[in-house]
This record gives sequence, structure tokens and C-alpha cells, in this order.
Amino acid sequence: QVQLVESGGGLVQVGGSLRLSCATSDDSFRSYTMGWFRQAPGKEREFVATITRRPDSAYYSDSAKGRFTISRDNAKNTDTIYLQMNRLKPEDTAVYYCVGDREAGYADTDYGSWGRGTQVTVSS
Repeated sequence: QVQLVESGGGLVQVGGSLRLSCATSDDSFRSYTMGWFRQAPGKEREFVATITRRPDSAYYSDSAKGRFTISRDNAKNTDTIYLQMNRLKPEDTAVYYCVGDREAGYADTDYGSWGRGTQVTVSS
């Protein structure tokens, strides 16, 4: 399993932006499909975005489409994926998890590697 570490969460006002990062030093990351899930209090975990490898194609949930952008940077020694979140809404409040696996889709069971999560809180 790939070791993943998220950062970048925090408190932001409605309409604001945050950029989440997910870092790993494991070389196998370079061939993995990576993504983000989130879980709000009292709700089920839900898919947010994923990015495949070769080609680097991105896919989004309906709630993320048009506001969030997932990207990956393999240029540095520590490989990193990002989730740029714009025009944030109170309903975006959740713990966001970075995930990865060799081949994966939109289900959380597709991903064998999970980070510990980072809290995003959007205040109105």
C-alpha cells in the first residue's frame, strides 16, 4: 500500500478557496490512479474527484464539477496530488481523504490506500 499524507485543510468562508495536497514518497504512486473522497458528520463517505495516470484524466462528482480541480505533480522527489477547491459552500464541510490504487473508479472500495484525512470547514 502507498503511504499518503494530506495537508491544506482549514476554516474558510463561503465562496472562498482552499488547496489540499497529498504527498507520498513511494515510487509506485507514479502509476496509481489517485483521488479524493470526503465524509461529513452523519453522512456516508462520498467520491469527490479522481485522476488517472497515462493519460492524466480527471473525473469529478456532480457537486465538485466546475468548482474543484484535481491535478498531480510527479516532477519533484515527493509526488503530490492536489485538489483546488473554489467557490466553497457550507455543504463542502467534511473530512477529505486522499486515496490511491493501481486501477480504481468512483467507489471507495476501489482504493486500497488512504490518508488520515484533513478537515475542511466552510463557514456561512
